[in-house]
Parts: sequence; structure tokens; C-alpha cells
Amino acid sequence: MDQQTVSTGALPDILAYASAQDMLFGTAKHPVTCGNAVVIGGGAVLPEVKPTLPPMLLNEDTLEDARAIYRETTTQILQKAVALAQPALVLEFEQLYEMTLNPEWGALITGDIRALMDQFHQEQGLKAALRVTVADIREQERPPKMRTGAPLQQMLRAFDLCAAAGADILAIESTGGKEVSDAALLEGDVDGLAFALGVLAPRDMAFLWDHIVEIARRHNVVPGGDTACGFGNTAMQLAHQAMLPKVLAAVVRLMTAPRSLVAVLRGASGPLKDCGYENPIIKAITGVPISMEGKSSACAHSSPLGNIAAATCDLWSNESVQHVRLLGGFAPEVFAEVLIYDCRLMNKALDNAAGPLFRDLLVQSDRYLDPQAVVMAPEVHYAAAQRIVDAGPDPYAQTVAMAQLALETLHAAVDADRLRLSRVEQRWLRRLDQAVAALPAEAGDLQARLSPQYAALYLPAEYGL
Repeated sequence: MDQQTVSTGALPDILAYASAQDMLFGTAKHPVTCGNAVVIGGGAVLPEVKPTLPPMLLNEDTLEDARAIYRETTTQILQKAVALAQPALVLEFEQLYEMTLNPEWGALITGDIRALMDQFHQEQGLKAALRVTVADIREQERPPKMRTGAPLQQMLRAFDLCAAAGADILAIESTGGKEVSDAALLEGDVDGLAFALGVLAPRDMAFLWDHIVEIARRHNVVPGGDTACGFGNTAMQLAHQAMLPKVLAAVVRLMTAPRSLVAVLRGASGPLKDCGYENPIIKAITGVPISMEGKSSACAHSSPLGNIAAATCDLWSNESVQHVRLLGGFAPEVFAEVLIYDCRLMNKALDNAAGPLFRDLLVQSDRYLDPQAVVMAPEVHYAAAQRIVDAGPDPYAQTVAMAQLALETLHAAVDADRLRLSRVEQRWLRRLDQAVAALPAEAGDLQARLSPQYAALYLPAEYGL
């Protein structure tokens, strides 16, 4: 290893599952119990409902209005769960930037939601757990200060206050390395992506998650996990808008797994967060439960992964839905109903020993319609997990291995005439072949040859470099 490599924690010697066929929705090797006796990954898929505010200004003058909206939407969701005989669910309170910038605001809303969940548990017997996701506000400064400065301290205080106020699960969508990744995505530059995901992001994850785990353990709550939303989902949405190739988004999708794995290696126990489409790879390695999103998150964004994403989920999420009125009620309660019925079907398949068949149908319905779906199949996730373990502890080596596997998988699908690519996508696939083959073995050599444009985008000392 060179000086760019950071210790991110010990990898397991063997994968948590004997084969891809052993991985199934609703079941995790290491279930998590939290909240009002909610078991996640213990044999049933549970809905994870994530409401958010309607378009509005959030400041001191409107804070009480925001609190009232969260109380109203939480009540509606819990009432819907009771009405539909849903025995347990998870709510996610994903903080807006202003709520993390003002940690006391997020803690007040956390306490409001907690009180309602406890009330419904006592009066209706409804089991519920609360995930609080703190916003990564460090990227407001450019170049961002990842280890120093006020934004980091505000984030950590937000975690601390929300854990004390009633959060059961702590999570974040951290952005370490995104300042380089964003630029590299727009250029289609594999060198920049490999450096962002294989060097900068894992270093930041190790630093940040040591703090989050310490806070969680001090408050006796669950350190859930992180996601590569700012990397993989950014690529997915840009590809959806035809701003970059779908094959590049597919390669990036697998490349995100090593950086997200770091959270678990540093002590996170799951459930991993919904918008981490890399989560099944981490589940294969560690056995932690995972949340996923797909067709029922269309309220937040479109995706080519609507069914296949559910194949190994333990929580099924709507991603994020605003508190706006629809014909069927307010949107969060409507999507709570959608999720409940989705989960009811998956759980009935499990009850009737049809889980593997239903999983395979979910996979087959999406798999060859988009390059990003091709790399989302459980057997690909399992192969990715094995290659990460085989690559050893260096996250850069793991990231390169993911890029190589993604290209192999795409070529196999094309050669078998299962995946049809446009001429533009074919040219990009060949270009990616050359770029990945040219990646150096050592991260230090990669940094030395990076385009000078990246030097102004990040602060090496903020990554321990």
C-alpha cells in the first residue's frame, strides 16, 4: 500500500452468504431490533416511509409551522398503518440543510415524531422505529472542509441532539470526494472517479463514521449507515437526462460500494439507507439489513431499477415525498399505503415459500432494459462482494475491481444479445474499457497523474493526505 491508502477496518474472511441464491428480501444474517421492538431483516420486509415538507421557506419564523406539518404527516402515516393492519414500520426523518445548520430545530422535530410513535405504540400496539438522517452540510464551502470548521461540528451536534431526542437509527448521505466526483462525471473521466471514490471518499467515511458510531453508542441507538447517493444516484439522474452515458452510470454504480462499506467496517450495523443502490453488495459481505427504493419512490425521482432494487431489501422506501394533497389524501399517507401493499406481497411470498421465485421475477422484469439494471442482479452483487474481499483492505484496489467487474458484466450481456446499446453507448463502453485498463495499481500514482484541474477542487489535509 502507498501513502494514499487508509485503514478502513477489517474485512470478513468469507462472505455472509454461501451464494447469491441465499440472499433474499426480508432476511438478513444480522437483523437489527430497535424502536418499539421493530425487527429489521428478521423474516419480513417492512415499509420505511419518508415524508418531507412542502415547498416553503424554513427559518425561525416558520419553524413552528414546519413542526406542525411533521406532526400532522406523522399522525396520518401512523393512522394509515393501523387502518391497514400493518404491524410495524420505520419512519425516516431526513433533515433539510437548515435543520442541520440549526441542530436544535432537527432535535425538536425528532422529539415530536418520537412522541407520536410512542403514543401509537401504547394506544394501538403499532411498532415503529425512527431513522434520523443528518444532512452533510460540509459541501457548502468550496473547497469543502471535511475535518475542520463549523459545519462538521454542527453535523455532529445534530447527531448528538437527535439521538438524545428519540432517534432509533442514525444515518447520513456523506459527500466526501463529491467535489472531485462531480467534475469527473461531467467529463466522463475515470481517473477522477477512481480517485474520488477509491481514495477521498473512503478516507472521509472512516473519519466521519468513527464519530457517528461513538455518538450512537453513547446514546444506545443504532448507527445505521451511509449511502453513495451523491455519486451513484447523481450519475443515474444525469444518465436519465442524457447528460452522460448509461454505461458510465452502471460502472459508477458498482464503484460506489467500497466507500459505503466503510461505514459498516467502522461500526455501522444497518439498516443501510434507502438510496444506496450499492447496499446489496454490502449485505452480501457483512449480512447487515438494508433499505432500498425503486418503483414506489417515483414520487422523488425516476429510475430504471424499479423492481430489481427490491430483490434483497429488508426495508422498502418511498425515498422522499412532500406533504402535498392528492385525491387520495396527503402524499405521505398515500405512499405509506403503497409501501404497505408492496411489503404485504413480498411477505406473503415468503410465507408461501415463494420468496426466491418472486425475487427472480423482480430481477428479470428489469435486468436487461438498462445497463444500470444489468449490474443490479443479485449474482452480480454477490460477485462484487467476493471481489472486494479478494482485493484486500485497500479501498482503491476494491474500487478498481468494481469498475472491472462492471465492464465484464456489461460486455457479457451485450455479447449474449441481451443488452442492446446505441452506437454512442457502444463507443463509451470501449472508451471505458481503455480507461479502466489504464488505471495504475497504486492510488499515489493515480493522484500524480490526475488532471491539474482537480487540485483546486479539494483540500488534501481535509482527507489526511
